[in-house]
Amino acid sequence: MPNVFASDFSFEREGVRVASVISPETGGELLGATVYELAPGSRWAALHVHYANEEALVVLAGAPTLYTLEGGRELVTGEVVAFPHGRQGAHRIENAGVEPARILIISTMQMPELVEYPERGELFVMTEPPYSAGSRDPEEHGRILRAFTLADGHPVPPDPGA
Repeated sequence: MPNVFASDFSFEREGVRVASVISPETGGELLGATVYELAPGSRWAALHVHYANEEALVVLAGAPTLYTLEGGRELVTGEVVAFPHGRQGAHRIENAGVEPARILIISTMQMPELVEYPERGELFVMTEPPYSAGSRDPEEHGRILRAFTLADGHPVPPDPGA
């Protein structure tokens, strides 16, 4: 059974460990939840905006810093923050503290999804959640995970011959 305090992480990148706790494998259809443990000095994702999905963050341990389009602020254990879809829900999380920070992010899982990265000027388009096994298309045919620059609409990285 998934547990937000267990240490059964399935993925690790740049000081962030990840464990899925609600997914199609655990009975979730329209809802997903993931535990992130951020080592001191690490961050999860660039500042981003979801256009199809809402997210909620629950601080399980530590004091991560939340960055939005308005700036940053430290969160405390137990704090809950909602990120509505659209630019008002833009967010990025990092751990500037000396202890690990553990957060739970709960999300609606509507696909397709458009994710804007305002600081990079890019738009990410996907038909399946990232790092997933293609739950809506078990053979992963026709799956789209693609980024575009907002200024000119060109794909990132560019298509061959573009």
